[in-house]
Amino acid sequence: MSDHDVAPESTLPYPPIHEDKRFVVLSDWDGTITTHDSNDCLTDTLGYGFEKRREGNFEILADRVTFRDGFREMLKSVSDNGHTLEECKEYLKTHMRLDPGFKEFYKFCKDNDIPFIIVSSGMAPLIRAVLSGLIGEKEASEIEIIANDAQIFDDGKWDIFYRHPTSGFGHDKSQAILPYRRLPNPPTIFFFGDGVSDISAARHADVLFVKQKPNGENDLSTYCTRENIKHLLFQDFSQAIPIVAPLVKGEKTVEDVVG
Repeated sequence: MSDHDVAPESTLPYPPIHEDKRFVVLSDWDGTITTHDSNDCLTDTLGYGFEKRREGNFEILADRVTFRDGFREMLKSVSDNGHTLEECKEYLKTHMRLDPGFKEFYKFCKDNDIPFIIVSSGMAPLIRAVLSGLIGEKEASEIEIIANDAQIFDDGKWDIFYRHPTSGFGHDKSQAILPYRRLPNPPTIFFFGDGVSDISAARHADVLFVKQKPNGENDLSTYCTRENIKHLLFQDFSQAIPIVAPLVKGEKTVEDVVG
């Protein structure tokens, strides 16, 4: 679905990479740090609905539609129904919940000088608003977000502004990981994800955590199993600490934990 030999041109800047760190955590936002996917929530309730969204996800998994095009249609259905971006922001601030283990895991990262970076196919303005509401503005401001942006038109309608418009992913998340891979002494990369938007990053992490979903929408796990990509299933972030901590302490190697 993507050619990683040629990096897609980015329309948006990247934060500086953490060259001197031994470990770096990158995580999807929707349905990974939050208990539900905010874009799915918007589409199911304010857009064209659950059934059409799931049909679109299956088309993406089957490589018949790019994530970029399918995701844009999802969000467009919300805007076309007359819901402004500000309205979406307020709706999500009311309805989104934090993974019950996230605060504990984020504190673990801070205590161990491990950068934590959100890498999302969503839109940064919505993510920042919801994150600030969930963990407070000060904590939220310390977390780097690599995502897409939003474009608002004069009539109040809006559209997603993709970081990598030439990529079939819209935002090729591997491009947040690969610069670390090129360092003389690359850090150990942990990546947390759950869905089709994380496929582009799945092959490039040292340790890939895939979130188990109670509703059965385990699209990333399905993909990794099909492609023989080693991954660890988790239900919430508290389950990651017993796996990450021994690596940080030097008690275990990547091979020990991923098999």
